[in-house]
Amino acid sequence: MRVRANISYNGQNFSGFQYQHDYRTVQGTIEKQLKRMHKTHTRLHGASRTDSGVHAIDQYIHFDTTIDLPRDKWQFILNRSMPDDIYIKKVDIVDDDFHSRFNAKGKTYRYKIYTGNKNPFYAGLKTHCMDTLNLEKIRGAAAPFVGVHDFTTFSSAKAEIKNKVREIKQLDIEETTDGIDIVITGTGFLYNMVRIIVAYLLEVGKGKREADTLNMLKAKDRTIIPKTAPAEGLYLEKVWYEDI
Repeated sequence: MRVRANISYNGQNFSGFQYQHDYRTVQGTIEKQLKRMHKTHTRLHGASRTDSGVHAIDQYIHFDTTIDLPRDKWQFILNRSMPDDIYIKKVDIVDDDFHSRFNAKGKTYRYKIYTGNKNPFYAGLKTHCMDTLNLEKIRGAAAPFVGVHDFTTFSSAKAEIKNKVREIKQLDIEETTDGIDIVITGTGFLYNMVRIIVAYLLEVGKGKREADTLNMLKAKDRTIIPKTAPAEGLYLEKVWYEDI
């Protein structure tokens, strides 16, 4: 039987989603409880391998089990053993060929930025920007990302990833009470792609760089954008499936 769970977590005290020996991770934490239940190691798979410090509002995982429990019982048992920074939002029983990563049709990421005075209550949850941001320039630089492009310039993709073409479906700049949120929806993302795009947009908004998005995409040169925005502001907001 294959179980799918919709989870959320505060990533600031995790060394990312993926299991790492001797480090606290989301996958490792949940698998520890699954091992208690099954008396043997039970591997789980996630829709996204979020990095250290990155949060998730809408992450999906799946695992196989021989324990026949209704979905509400699975949710109750898992939540009972989870730390305060992980919550199991929903559990479903799915077909055996479902895969949380490979069945995903797309993802939405949100990057949270606040301006003005430093707020200690945002530590680890939003990125602080001391500069005044020009939203018109940011939106102008963001618009050309929508579509199908080679994102070599805006990624730290590992060498073995040959195809760096991805599609951005939507990119919105939303004003908040104390800053902006950058919301990006795409069919897939390369390593650090969202955070590098954010770093570029912030430099444009601060007046430190002129917007030249299309030419930068065409250049396929990672050294053009050496900066990567901090992990703390990034949230996996939504994973898209055909049946959800």
